[in-house]
Formats: sequence, C-alpha cells, structure tokens
Amino acid sequence: MSGILVKGSLIHYESFGRGKPLVFVHGWLGSWRYWVPIMEDLAADYRSYALDLWGFGDSDKGREQYDVDTYVELMLAFMDELGIWRAPLVGHTLGAAIGARMAARHPDRVSKVLAVGLPVTVEAINRKLLTAGPNDTLARLFWHRQRPYSEVEMSLSKIAKNAIALTVQSVARLDLAETLDEIDIPLLTVYGERDNVVSCEWADELEDNHYAARAIVLSESHHFPMLDQTAAFARLLRDFMDVDTPEDLQDLAIKEEWRRRTR
Repeated sequence: MSGILVKGSLIHYESFGRGKPLVFVHGWLGSWRYWVPIMEDLAADYRSYALDLWGFGDSDKGREQYDVDTYVELMLAFMDELGIWRAPLVGHTLGAAIGARMAARHPDRVSKVLAVGLPVTVEAINRKLLTAGPNDTLARLFWHRQRPYSEVEMSLSKIAKNAIALTVQSVARLDLAETLDEIDIPLLTVYGERDNVVSCEWADELEDNHYAARAIVLSESHHFPMLDQTAAFARLLRDFMDVDTPEDLQDLAIKEEWRRRTR
C-alpha cells in the first residue's frame, strides 16, 4: 500500500509496471482496484498509477470536498508529488469528467484522455442517480441487469457518506459539452451499449461536434467495460496510446470486439 499527503490529507495509490507513466482515475462506485486487470495487461510497457480520490477507498474521508474541480487540483498535486509532469489519463465517469476538465484547463499536464462513460450532459445520467440517497441505495443502480464485480463491491463500504450522491451532482452541474470545445488534445470516449447509468446515446453527438474527440461504443458492455470486456478494452487502450494528435484518432482500427457508433 502506497500513500502520499496532499494538502495534509492522505491519498492512497498503487503503481504497476515500468515505462512511460499512465494515470487511472476511478468513477462514482469503487476505487483504484477495478483498474488492476488493465494495469497488469500494460505492465510490460507502462508505469501505471491508480489512486483513490478523497472520500473513496483508502484515501482521506475528512475533507468532504467531493466535487470535480477540487479533484482536478488533487490530480495535479498527486502528479507533482510523484514527479509526473505530463501523462495520458484514463478516467471512468467521475474520473472521465476530471480528465476532461484537466485536459481543457491544463493541457500541458495531460497528453491525451480516454474517458469511459463520460456524461456529456445531465440528460445522459440515469435520473434515479440524481436523487440524493445513501451509497448502498445508489449503488444498486450500477448493477441493474449486471452481475456485481468483487473488485467494485468490496470498495462500497469504504466510500464516505453521501460521496456518491455529491460527486454525481457535481458532474451534473458541469457543462461538459462546453468543456469539450476547449480540448485540443486527443480525447477518446468509450461507452457500454448496455450501460444503465450513463447513456451511450451521446456518442454520435460528441463525435460529430467535437473535433478532438472520438466515440466508441462497446456493444457487449454495461457500466464497467474495463471489466466486462477486459481484453478488448486493453487492446483499444494500447491503440490509443499510439495516438499523438486528434487527427490520428480517425486511424484507430475498429476490431470485431468493438464498433464505432454510427447514425
């Protein structure tokens, strides 16, 4: 178990592998732990870092500042502490929103973003999730018609009270469509076609209207495509790591394991 202090508060993280740095940020439910299969797959080529945001996992629960922009500042401080000047960022829902905001505000620190389940507008988020409630009640929405994953479930008891509700509301208040207009680095969004939490219906709109973005929908995935289709997700991420400019996004091959959302 590794940890650093950011603004006097503990941040827990783990790192795998060797090579160029790659940073993973979890979503509304879970912790760093559900990135492990992907981190292990990339270990021979990348030094992967995955952290628990404040209020989640084994990180500090006392700050009670569970909003996207506070987490952006946390990410910058985290990278500073570990000597990571610039790196790709892979984020899931909440982590995807954090990655998008970082890319817009600090493109000198983020080389590219893979945003999984990015809720571009509040309409993309399941309405039931927007209703404040305890963590265990809201968590049930994530498992609608999907079997729970132990990597995610085991972290539920470690999430701070109301942290899920507060971070969902923080993302819902953002205008991420406007944020995307400010991004000039490569941004790949990945959605699960069967996701009951964040709708994939915004994939077409995002790809049509944002030059630096590309959207891919994984047809067999629910809310956790990195766990539902680990091998396909890892191959897609490897291809994305070779992308250097927004124009290069169009050269990503569409394999049988995933398909591009088209009208």
